Amino acid sequence: MKNEVLSIFKPDPRPLSTAILVLDDCNTLSFAAAVDPMRAANRRAGKPLFNWKFFTSNGQPAALTSGLEINGSAISKLAKCDLLLVVAGFRLEEQTTPALLASLRRIASQNSTIAAIDGGPWFLARAGLLDGETATTHWEDLEDFATRFPQVNTRRDRFCVSGQFATSGGAAPCIDMMLHLISTRFGSDLARRVGSAFLYDPQPAGRQGLTSAPRPIRRNPRLARALERMEATFADPLPIPEIAAHAGLSPRALEMRFQTHLGQSPKSTYLQMRLEEALRLATDTSLPVRDIALATGFGTPASFARAFKAAHGKSVRDLRAGSI
Repeated sequence: MKNEVLSIFKPDPRPLSTAILVLDDCNTLSFAAAVDPMRAANRRAGKPLFNWKFFTSNGQPAALTSGLEINGSAISKLAKCDLLLVVAGFRLEEQTTPALLASLRRIASQNSTIAAIDGGPWFLARAGLLDGETATTHWEDLEDFATRFPQVNTRRDRFCVSGQFATSGGAAPCIDMMLHLISTRFGSDLARRVGSAFLYDPQPAGRQGLTSAPRPIRRNPRLARALERMEATFADPLPIPEIAAHAGLSPRALEMRFQTHLGQSPKSTYLQMRLEEALRLATDTSLPVRDIALATGFGTPASFARAFKAAHGKSVRDLRAGSI
């Protein structure tokens, strides 16, 4: 049974006892996006609205991708909290231990709100806590997440709040989620002042894109629709006139908008986006080159190899050899 009233996302002036579970190889920016809005809220409010402590999976320091280390007690030693933030990034399967999942289930059973960031939703899903809930994760992992956890209502949203659980994508969606928490619990004026401390323009809990769109694009919904359609069709690229029709524009009007706002043609933008995805697959996965070519819409490995090397200066093989 979902207990909506237990969520901390509602007006309440009382400070929140907060635990931050930091996993190895989490992104430094995602970590900061979870912590710094709380620090700024305390400073702007002139009183402690958030009291937090750090925890790791086993009591050993958690190493961030930047090399920074976060010290904390083992999460098994956490007695109780109002809010648990779970910040994770890479090596999720390796870090999914029975002891960690048992701790998450125990904390959830105490009616704590658990907010998971970037790779964090994977641990909640593996613990069975997101069954029947609406959730999201980093856009790069959404399809895999939805396939692995069919019992979760996976959404391509920047953040989701469902019962006592909240989930978000990477760093920028995490800031959106934290500002939403500050706004709903402590008031929109404080959230606005916290956002201004970062010169940050919050986004609503809408769809995640491959990139955070610049403000001129966010204010041009037809251009945004064209880019979203491109993002969704990497494996089977559409003709530009079809992209234009989806956006409600003529091909010529689409061309003009791309040149005005992005400085290049729709065709060049489409190719660039596909090759950026190819670079991500080459560096973040062990997929064979043929599979990367198919996933990014290239008819033959040879045409993919030429385009990839022209864009990135190295072949996939050389790129991977250099990273070992």
